[in-house]
Amino acid sequence: MPSHLFADRPAPQPPRRGSVDELISQTRRLRGDVDAVRRDAVVDEDDPQGRWHRALCDLAVHQLDDLGSHLGQLKEGLPAPQGPEDLLGPEEPAPYEDLAPRPGSLLSRVGSAEWNLLTDEVGWSGELHQIFGLPAGSDPMTLDELPSLVFAEDQGLLTEMVTDCLVDGKPIDGEFRIVRTDGRVRTLHMMGEPVLDADGCTASMWAVLRDVSELRRSQRAVRESQDSLARRQHVDRTERRVAREMHQAVLPPWRGPLVLSGHGQESLELAGHHLPSTGGGLIGGQWFDALELPGARALLSVGDLTGHGVTATSTMAMLLGALRALAAAGIRPGPLMVQLNRLLDSSAQPALGSTVCCHYDPETRLLSWAQAGHPAPLLFRGGTGRALPQPDGVLLGATAGGAYEQAEIGLLPGDVLVLHTDGLTRGPGAAHDGSGAERLLALAPALSVARSAQECTGLIVEEFAEIERQDDACVMVARVSR
Repeated sequence: MPSHLFADRPAPQPPRRGSVDELISQTRRLRGDVDAVRRDAVVDEDDPQGRWHRALCDLAVHQLDDLGSHLGQLKEGLPAPQGPEDLLGPEEPAPYEDLAPRPGSLLSRVGSAEWNLLTDEVGWSGELHQIFGLPAGSDPMTLDELPSLVFAEDQGLLTEMVTDCLVDGKPIDGEFRIVRTDGRVRTLHMMGEPVLDADGCTASMWAVLRDVSELRRSQRAVRESQDSLARRQHVDRTERRVAREMHQAVLPPWRGPLVLSGHGQESLELAGHHLPSTGGGLIGGQWFDALELPGARALLSVGDLTGHGVTATSTMAMLLGALRALAAAGIRPGPLMVQLNRLLDSSAQPALGSTVCCHYDPETRLLSWAQAGHPAPLLFRGGTGRALPQPDGVLLGATAGGAYEQAEIGLLPGDVLVLHTDGLTRGPGAAHDGSGAERLLALAPALSVARSAQECTGLIVEEFAEIERQDDACVMVARVSR
């Protein structure tokens, strides 16, 4: 009883008339579409992914040419047998004019040959003469002469394939390189079988040889570009990981709340948060930091460096380490900015930086601060918010003789101070339209009644969590206890 798997399966039918023509048309259309994609692709030689894309398109074109040639041969049908003398005679016109091989086309890169061991006759097709670079009508090469055009390193391989075919009756299926008479090196794929006589002895050997140089070159380009892309992706992943680990190591271990005890019962409560870019790019040089100084004083800073990856994070680590050391030595925010500017200007890794540095004395509730091309701190008091008047200060690293003013303001119990990088309030694009800052100031009623700095930070992060950011952002909230 036949298997139920085949019960409803119709018997194989021969191809319907015109089906090969339709396949040829589809192949040509697809080949044209792929070729159009290849032409339209803008390839940057420094972009591994672009080179890989172009190499894949080239390979697809070659393979579609291959498919088209096979379909064309299928449409022509089995060619009439030809003897050696027929190869030198006038060629009959192709039965289909549109399928006639063009010079350099795939059809002209496939040739056939037969070597008769009994009569020593050799028959080569005209295409095989073209493949080897031999003049049309010249004598075909015998099996003994053939290795003279084969690459020295591949002569042993060809000899082994031919010997296995003639002696052991094994089919030939392998590739070797030839050096044409014009000096060009080509890669040929050879397939063949022995022809046995009535006694079972090898009487002749036939073979089909195909020039696969362009195909192998395309495949090699795909492999090389794919390997290059894989190496680039590995480097990028490694750099992302190292930059992230370095960034996390440099930032303060706390995220909130942190309480710095002050004079009497008063204290400064802190909380901070780092928001990654929405695009998932390399991490940048943004930071927030708080340092408790002698006498219960505190240093608060938020900053941003140009660039991304390990270079930016390593420069950030250097700058933040210098900032902490200078603050611990008692240097006030204005002079401290001058020293940071000199350090970044003389750094071996050129970069620009923006930062705001605040010094808070809990005994007098006096906040002294300076900035270098950075958004001013926002003060929220009594349900309203405003940006503090900004003292002069240029970007760090912009000029060797940069001057930095220092401003002061007294804080009150319940005041909330928000320090942030511009990535928090800046939307897509490089333009600053002020809408992000207005959204932040609009949180004044909620921030003024919040019970902790951590709650204030949560409100800000929730407000800006869904915004599209091209860069990372940092925010730090300082709240004076009531």
